[in-house]
Amino acid sequence: MICYNCGAELGPNDFCTRCGADVSLYKNIIGAANLAYNQGLEKAHVRDLAGAVSSLKLCLKIDKTNIDARNLLGLVYFELGECGLALKEWITSQNIRPTKNIANDYINLLNKNRGELDKYNQAEKKFNQALGYCHQGESLDYAEIALKSAINQNPRYVQALQLLALVCIKLEKWEDARRYLQRCQKIDVGNTTTLRYVGEIRNILDMDEDSVLQSRGLGFNKSKKSDIDVTDVKKESTDLYAGSVVRRETKTSSIVINVAIGILIGIAVSYMLILPARISAAREGVDESLKAAAEQLDAKTAQIGSLEQDIKTSQNQIEKLQSELDSYTGEDGRMAAIDSLLSAVNSYIENPEDMQAVAGYLDRIDESMMDEGSESFNAVYKLLMSMVGADVSSGYYDSGMKAYQEELYEEAIADLTKAYSYDNSNGDALYNLGNAYRKSGDTVNALDAYEKVIAQFPDTEMATRSQQHINELNVD
Repeated sequence: MICYNCGAELGPNDFCTRCGADVSLYKNIIGAANLAYNQGLEKAHVRDLAGAVSSLKLCLKIDKTNIDARNLLGLVYFELGECGLALKEWITSQNIRPTKNIANDYINLLNKNRGELDKYNQAEKKFNQALGYCHQGESLDYAEIALKSAINQNPRYVQALQLLALVCIKLEKWEDARRYLQRCQKIDVGNTTTLRYVGEIRNILDMDEDSVLQSRGLGFNKSKKSDIDVTDVKKESTDLYAGSVVRRETKTSSIVINVAIGILIGIAVSYMLILPARISAAREGVDESLKAAAEQLDAKTAQIGSLEQDIKTSQNQIEKLQSELDSYTGEDGRMAAIDSLLSAVNSYIENPEDMQAVAGYLDRIDESMMDEGSESFNAVYKLLMSMVGADVSSGYYDSGMKAYQEELYEEAIADLTKAYSYDNSNGDALYNLGNAYRKSGDTVNALDAYEKVIAQFPDTEMATRSQQHINELNVD
């Protein structure tokens, strides 16, 4: 045991010999956690997995850094068919101790067997699907099929076996329910849910047997007294022995009666021995047919699921291609940007003085197209900006300052932003953009604009005034 404060090895004393920390309570806590771990380990050895889960959870509640308890809990979950919970515990253990941890081996082993891991995931999906059917109440047959498919993919899935047994109880398939619960008991001998279901089936079957016997008149009622009196029996015996004449039947009639009785007994024995065997054989044939039909239905369900997945994949590919097509042909696509650039060039060639028309076309081009466009597109755009950028910036600066003086700050912000974007050397546009933000109450953008002025235009009057405004805004 190591000290929680300095990491030194602790001795028998109630204090750390290195740092002097009081570790008496800490030792009691770690001792309780180790006790819970040992109990969980003992329960796991005798396959009381539910009890082991409870003890190991208690251990981790006391000491969440107990690597041995967390790894063992993952193993118990994996034995119960809960692959997702097992992975969660092992990954948590791996994060606590990245090296010299057996959880790494467990995770690597699962990663190598991707097919088995996919089966466990499919089993959990089938279980959740069956759970939804059970909540609907009228889809128990579909729930039974889904749970059988889940068990085929993960035969040790205890929760799926328990739910399937519960569905069989609801459908009055008592033997099937008992068989699934026996499988649960082989995996987890002390599971209280399994034991409760077994007790319910036992009670129901005992009640049914009593009701059948009573309906056939074979029930035994202890409270009912016999209708025959002992004195009457004695009286009949005396009369029989006292009689002097005994009637005897003829030998012929006796033989005929005995033969008839023998025939009737033979027929009854035949029905009692042969008929149940035939009924059992017919029932087995029906069960085999139902099993084959269920397997075919599972195969069809799996095929439908695969086709649905293919359809979903195809739809995702179509959406991706449509998105790429929109990026070319949409209003903000590359084709629209190329068209706007050509229109701006054409407008400048036809009327070099009409900067407003050129600016209208350039405003339609998103700056992100400069990164995504071709080299020719970028070259033409930069050439045009070098020729008209300053003039367009000047036009937007004038309109922005006019709006600023009229206290139309939103319009001023829009025009001054464009003025600075078309000409980054226009320091007045950037400075007045900060003023417009400040007047409109947008302190964050105002500070950003003033800081850019100081960075790009140092040792200027604009930089000095920007610093003064920054100080005022920070004080406010």
